[in-house]
Amino acid sequence: MKQLTDALLADLARQAQQSPRRRANHNLHEELSDPIQRLAIAMEPDTVVLPHRHPHTFELLFPLQGRFLVLHFDRNGTVTGRAILGEGCKVLENPAGVWHAVLSLDEGGVIFEVKHGPYMPVAEADYAPWAKPADDDAAAELLDWYAAAQVGDKLSLGC
Repeated sequence: MKQLTDALLADLARQAQQSPRRRANHNLHEELSDPIQRLAIAMEPDTVVLPHRHPHTFELLFPLQGRFLVLHFDRNGTVTGRAILGEGCKVLENPAGVWHAVLSLDEGGVIFEVKHGPYMPVAEADYAPWAKPADDDAAAELLDWYAAAQVGDKLSLGC
């Protein structure tokens, strides 16, 4: 029996807090080649999730601990959708091919993700060209922008 217990989530959150990337994951799937990927991801508010897309699969997100801001973008970087998981929204599906980004709003946040496998790292072409911060200051600016972004706002970091 596979379980995500309070103790496991607390440990995962601690791992994320100690990680240079400020995130950590716990897979429920056995192999990276499994046809359905299922994992808990601890994310700290200062972890950077660049706008990206998954051309081959939807991505289903559930908040397990904390709140997460999810933004959808059109191909030019304009926000087309905004939701806060864990605050009014319980489950969110990012359709295949949709540009999206996630921001953890709380320390110790853990989100659960389900998508089609096998695991494939996001290809360079599937990171939004209009949102690649050049340095740490630009990354912090990007996170601040996410937090304030509303539908209709356009992201442009001058990249």
